Amino acid sequence: MAELDYTVATDKPVDEAIQALQSALAERKFSALWHLHVNEKLREKGFHLEPDFHIFEVCNPAKAKQALETDQKVGYLLPCKIVVYADRNDGNRTKIGLLRPQTLIGLLDDERLRDLANEVEQELRAAVDAAAR
Repeated sequence: MAELDYTVATDKPVDEAIQALQSALAERKFSALWHLHVNEKLREKGFHLEPDFHIFEVCNPAKAKQALETDQKVGYLLPCKIVVYADRNDGNRTKIGLLRPQTLIGLLDDERLRDLANEVEQELRAAVDAAAR
């Protein structure tokens, strides 16, 4: 089975990695539509979670439009998810990762979307790599 995620480690603290990620996404015409700080949301509900964990839903509008015009079922997979977290299994080292669009598109079995998924994945990987540097 194909890899589900692409994840890299960085020496940056989580907050700095988030700022770097947002800049790297903007350079590639992606933006965060939504940001969930999981720890804060759980705290509001009376639960405690450590260390830090953030989930972003990101989108490039032109690419989303192209994908949806090709196959509306792609809407089940949008927007793309990127996470930034302190990995408790790696000494709380910051990780930045994404769900791989190529793997997800494979669920639809629509050849017309494979090239677009590859393009989106390469751009998101580049953004993650840039944010980690």
